[in-house]
Order: sequence, then structure tokens, then C-alpha cells
Amino acid sequence: MANVILKASSIITMDPTNPRAEAVAFDDATGKILAVGTVAQCQAASPGTAVTDLGTTVLMPGFIEAHSHPMLGGMITQPPSYWIAPYMGYPNISDVHALWTKVNAELPPDQPVVFQGLDRLLQQASMPTNTDLDAFFPTRRAVVLDNSGHMAYFNSAVIAFNKWADGKPPPNPPGAHFGRNPDGTSNGIAYETAALLEAALPTVKDAVPHPLESAAKWLQYMAGFGITATSEMTYSTNMLKGYEALTTRPDSPVRMSLYHMAIDSDAGVQVDSPDPAMLRKQGVKLWADGSPWVGSIASSFPYLDTPAVQHAEIPLGPGGTAMMNYTRVELDALLAKYAPMGWQMSFHVNGDVGLDIVLDAYEEALVNNNLMGTDHRWRVEHCGGCRGDQFERAVAMGVTISLGPFQYIYWGDLLDGTMFEPAIGSQWMRWGDAVRAGAHLSFHNDGPVSPPIPLLNIQTAITRTTDTGQVHGANQIISIEDALKAETIGAAYMLHRDDEIGSLAVGKYADLVELSMDPYLAEPLKLATQVKVQGTWRSGRKIDLDAYMQQIQAVEAAATHPVDHAAPIIAHKC
Repeated sequence: MANVILKASSIITMDPTNPRAEAVAFDDATGKILAVGTVAQCQAASPGTAVTDLGTTVLMPGFIEAHSHPMLGGMITQPPSYWIAPYMGYPNISDVHALWTKVNAELPPDQPVVFQGLDRLLQQASMPTNTDLDAFFPTRRAVVLDNSGHMAYFNSAVIAFNKWADGKPPPNPPGAHFGRNPDGTSNGIAYETAALLEAALPTVKDAVPHPLESAAKWLQYMAGFGITATSEMTYSTNMLKGYEALTTRPDSPVRMSLYHMAIDSDAGVQVDSPDPAMLRKQGVKLWADGSPWVGSIASSFPYLDTPAVQHAEIPLGPGGTAMMNYTRVELDALLAKYAPMGWQMSFHVNGDVGLDIVLDAYEEALVNNNLMGTDHRWRVEHCGGCRGDQFERAVAMGVTISLGPFQYIYWGDLLDGTMFEPAIGSQWMRWGDAVRAGAHLSFHNDGPVSPPIPLLNIQTAITRTTDTGQVHGANQIISIEDALKAETIGAAYMLHRDDEIGSLAVGKYADLVELSMDPYLAEPLKLATQVKVQGTWRSGRKIDLDAYMQQIQAVEAAATHPVDHAAPIIAHKC
């Protein structure tokens, strides 16, 4: 193959020293950019290379999803699993119930089933117990995962399959617990990662016979929205073979950064990747608190006593420190363990009380390890109910912030006045405050909590408009430039990859997304529909997503035990 020069109607580089260009040239052998500028400049950098004119296409750096769960996302949303989130065609619990009835009638009686995305607030569903699920699935094993990722619901057949003595769950693991009836037997509910793993994992493994293919479908899905790099925020060692297979195929569309779950005893081990440019272990992940959608966030503010909150069986709170998954002593011990190893630390946190505790723990660990003032880029994730002054403190400490516009897109109307007082709910996801604080801001969709659509995140950030057209907290609107940064160079910075990706500059990888039009010229409220993703390039290679799936299917077909390539992980998300 020869080097490549692409000419487009415009190239948005996200490089402030060279913001717009006419063409980009790259080396097909290294996959790196040789020149970004005029056609003449690119021809000078790559003499004799033919120019491919993309016509009206606009090029940008590929979008980067800094916080995701690709292995999990594929396994629990792609067939044979069922994605039942309200925005995936199941707006009401009656729609979910109809699907459950249909599935149970049509599938072989011994085939276990997995459903992802039950949302008690948006679908106005009560918390299902094993008895409730038995009415739909009297004999087959059924696991229903809460859309938050912090709870799992399962029927009596799952309890029996798990061989829990007398139907009683094992002792509660650290940072998690099982729901129990008054007599100690399981009520078919598990809370937080370790309990979810123990209760649901055996059934998920049996229900998803080709996990590698399911994970590849999710990466295909991400690439279809223009994503060329992401992270696995619930990495465990048993995923390594799977991710090596997923990222080393010729048409692998997405680079992967791994964050190891701190609940694993080997969370501090190094990963020897066959291609660190495609797959590398970057950090260690912890969960400070839970999810706003199930009432487990560590906040200083209560839920409103409204019918929606009551029906979803959410405790009014405020939850405060009682909702922390770790004590401060435990947090300090974990940071003291992993910080000296050089890992980038990452904390899931949604409530303001939780973020205060995390920042206190971070500050002590950074000082104790002589990291304050260094380029550590420790992370905080989600931060939906957090305050602007907390973002200022984080920035001063060198802590990076990743926000999830999806929490506002789909729940914004409920957050403002139904779940919380308007002073809290209208300000949920304060990306304006984060930009004003000087944060290296990134956006994420936390897949599989929501579809990974960067252009919709950008549209929402610049309009502060929910999926129903309502505006809450217009003071948090940011510019399109800042929104694009959060999906490109800001996310690359958070992943410690801004020297490789996130902008188009000489020496960086030629990771590109082709767009149908310039997002700066789109109508703000229609940006996500007017601007179409037409394809992606990774390391200067135009990605063929059909070929990628064939390459993965060949790997899985050759495996003696395909499931070993992608052992499933059920874990916290939003």
C-alpha cells in the first residue's frame, strides 16, 4: 500500500495551533500523520502520493468515549440478550412485561435469558423480586439488570441454580449486599458489583454462548457513531484474552484503555499487551457511591416525595455518607496500595457528599505520594449531583472530570422538580461549571447505560435540551468548541493519550471520523440528526465493520473454549 492523502471540504483538527485544514497525509506503515494543511503541504510531505478527494465530507479526529464498558455492553444488550431500556423501545413497564411474556412463550424452556436496562423511574416500575419474575418465568432462569448497573433482579430458578443453601445467599461481600426476606432467603435482588457478580454471572455465561462476538457487536456499534477510542472501566484479568482478540484484528475499530476494578485482588498487576497502541492498562477503578436512579448516591440533598419517586421505591434520604461503598479508612488504604504503583486512579461518584470524600482522600494520597502538582490526571466520573466549587477544587488538584450528558438527556425532566428540587435538578451535570473551572473535560455515555452517541452529547451540551425538548439550567450551556473538545482531545487527555490521538497533528495516529457536514454549521437543536457519521479510520486504515465481525467470528470459531475469550463481568455503571 502507498501513503494516503485525504482532501475534504474541511478538516477540523482540534489543534489550536492549526484549527482548520484542507488535507491530511499519513503513513500507511505507521498509521501516523505526516502533514495537516493544504493539499500542496501534504503532497510535499508525501511526494508522489495520489490525493483522494472526499468531496463534501468533513473530517475530524475520531470521537473518544473516555468511560465505557464494552465487554459488558455487548454481552447484555446484543442478541441473544435483550436491551429493554426505555429509550430503546420500551418506554413503559407494560412494554417490558409484554416482551417477557413473548420471550418466555417462544424460547426453548431450558434457555436462560438476560435483560438489560430496567429503569424504575423512567418506566415507572416497582422493584421486582424473584416472586414477581416467577410470574413471567416460572421455570427458566431469568436475570434482569437495572439500567443503573447497581442492581440485579433474578427469579427463583436462578436462586436454585446458584445452589444457595436453603435458598439463602452467601455472606455479603465487601461494598455489596444481597436482598433477603425476613427468614434469610433470597428475595431475588443483588446490590453492587460483588453481589451482582455472584448472583447473575453463572446465568449470564450460559445465556450468552458467543461473548466475544457480542462484545465485537458493541464495538461495531460504537464505531458506527464515530468512536475510535474508548476505555473498559470494569476490567478484570479474565477479560484480557478477549480484549487482545478484539483489538488485534486488522479491522479492529477502537483503541482500548483498561481500568482494573479495585475489588479484584490482582488489580495492581501490569498488563503486557501485544500492541500497547491498541490495548493498554491505564489505571484502577473504584466506586464511591451508587446511582441516582435507585437512590444510592451519597448526597446532602433528599429526593422529593413525589409519586414517581414513591413508585420506584426510592428512599427519600438524603443518603449522605451512609451511601458510600467504602469508609474513608478503606479508601485511604486502597489509594495507599495503588498510588505507589503508578496507576491512574478513577472514582465513580454521583453525589456531592461522595465527591467531597473522594477529593479529601485524593488530596491526602497525592500529598503522601509526592504527586501533588505532577501530571497524574486522576479521574472522577459522572459527578451528576456535584457542585461547581468541587470542580474548581478538582482542577486545582490536577484531577480530571468526565461527565455523562446521558443523565441529563434522558432523565433531565425528572431530575428537575420530580426527583429533586429545581436548584439541584436543573443543574444536574454541570458541564458549564466544569469548563469555567478550567477542567480537561470529557464526556461519556457509560455504555450500556445509554447508546454511545457523541453527536447527541454535543448537541445537548450546546443547547441544554432534553430528549423531550425541555431546557433546564441554561447557565450550564457551553460552546460547540468546548463540547467537541470533550469528545476528542479532552477525552484523550483523560486517558493519557493526548500525545497520540484526540487531535490531528503531525506524529499522531490517523484516527478519523468522516462527517456528512460541518457540525459548526448545523442547527444546534438538530445537530445529531443533521450531521451523519459516514465512517471511521484507525491508524490510517478505513475501517470495514463487516470485515471486523468476520475476523472476530473466525477467532471465536477457532477457540476451544470461546467463553474464555470474554468472561462476562456484571458491574457498576452510572
